[in-house]
Amino acid sequence: MTKTLLAAAGYIVIVFPLAFAWHLGVFKEKYQDFGYFEGEPSVALGLATIIIQGVALALIYPLFHTGSAGFVRAFQFAGLMGLFFWTSHVLALVAKQNVPDATGFIVMETAYLFAQFGLFAMLLGLIYRGAE
Repeated sequence: MTKTLLAAAGYIVIVFPLAFAWHLGVFKEKYQDFGYFEGEPSVALGLATIIIQGVALALIYPLFHTGSAGFVRAFQFAGLMGLFFWTSHVLALVAKQNVPDATGFIVMETAYLFAQFGLFAMLLGLIYRGAE
């Protein structure tokens, strides 16, 4: 249970500042140009979303078995979850609405999710090292 709590907390500590800095800081104007925001984004709801994601991912990870261990298993899990998030977040948005510069949006969000899930994989690898 301790590892699950560490994984959930680690996800939140990694992802919230990354998401905030990426979407509302460094690339805010770019995301406004994409039409990503309608009005002011809700930081509180964004944090709640990341908390739910972190808890869900931390609960699922111990159930994920591929025959691999350590960092290989962590990157396999993060890759699969990142792919799921990418299709449900990035591609779905482009499919549902007219995104100016859809290719640019896909590239930006792909880079963001690569960073998010790459960092999460490293965290999982550290938390669960030697546990398999």
